[in-house]
Amino acid sequence: EVLLVESGGASVQPGGSLKLACVISGLTIEDVCVAWFRQAPEKQREGLAVIYSGSVGSYYVNSVQFRATIFRDTAENTVYLQMNNLQPDDTAMYYCAAGENNHDCYSGLGRGGLTYTHWGQGTQVTVSS
Repeated sequence: EVLLVESGGASVQPGGSLKLACVISGLTIEDVCVAWFRQAPEKQREGLAVIYSGSVGSYYVNSVQFRATIFRDTAENTVYLQMNNLQPDDTAMYYCAAGENNHDCYSGLGRGGLTYTHWGQGTQVTVSS
């Protein structure tokens, strides 16, 4: 059974930082691509960043490109998303998802995760003063 479990969400003030974790079981994270998405109330799900399988690298959308880092810890089978300079617009439920191949992961990031096959339950991030 494949299971993705997110953690690390919290309430922070503007300008703060968070490190979100996605612990994956049933898959080897080097062999799959993993992305982070978020969804705010009454908004569509938005892809933020993806780390590809193998040594291909990662990709970020414009809204988080210079203040987010996605990386994996193979010993812990965990993918992290470090977010800095958080603002109220970053308030949302954050989800991690895994895809079967890098092409599907790249194409699905901008399509709300349509091509991703496994999802976690989410972790809430709230940014307010």
